[in-house]
Amino acid sequence: MTLAVIGGSGLSKLASLEITQRKVVRTPYGEPSGALTFGAIRGRATVFLARHGYGHTIAPHEVNYRANLWALKEANVSGVVSVASVGGIRRDVAPGTLLVPDQIIDYTWGRRSTFFEGAGAPVTHIDFTEPYTQSLRRRILAAARACGENVLDGGTYAATQGPRLESAAEINRLERDGADIVGMTGMPEAALARELGLEYAAIAVSANYAAGRGESEHAVPMERIEAVLGEAMGRVRRVIEQLVGG
Repeated sequence: MTLAVIGGSGLSKLASLEITQRKVVRTPYGEPSGALTFGAIRGRATVFLARHGYGHTIAPHEVNYRANLWALKEANVSGVVSVASVGGIRRDVAPGTLLVPDQIIDYTWGRRSTFFEGAGAPVTHIDFTEPYTQSLRRRILAAARACGENVLDGGTYAATQGPRLESAAEINRLERDGADIVGMTGMPEAALARELGLEYAAIAVSANYAAGRGESEHAVPMERIEAVLGEAMGRVRRVIEQLVGG
């Protein structure tokens, strides 16, 4: 099973990846966020793609999610691990916390969110009861245990439009809706992976408390986010290395 890793904010490369090739890919849906990076981790084939571009120049609402997932499918990967920075709504999702979500709520709008559209495309309704592949979720959690990293099991990801952060009132609404974390890239990525038959799961990294929570009660401390992600992504890399290389 060849896994692909889509890196979000704070993860523009995998240090443990022994790179063999970088390939620029064209798709029927335009260009992906960047070249696909092919390589191996502990001898196991792995593909990496930086969601926001390798210079972090693509905003969440401007990511070509269809091209990204199509390119990975064409690269013959069977599963995708998404790494995404989020804000913690639930009290125990403090900055630096890693969480593997099991549900998602989509608040985005205007994004190209399906491959099944346009002239001649069949009307297709994918089942999305469990938006993340349970077997891949379990493998991520097992990898975290094996390398001694504490990762929370389960939670609902609220996918918002961005690129601005949310107001405290909006976070209150998300909490009433049942959300535990909030991010801007979870959808339509998860649904597109399902349409293509790709296994898909996410590692969410809490960069900060969401607006109105904890130290973000009056303002999100933007100056601290880079340091938090820098430390947390080191732990994410260890989990991925264990997941891929066993």
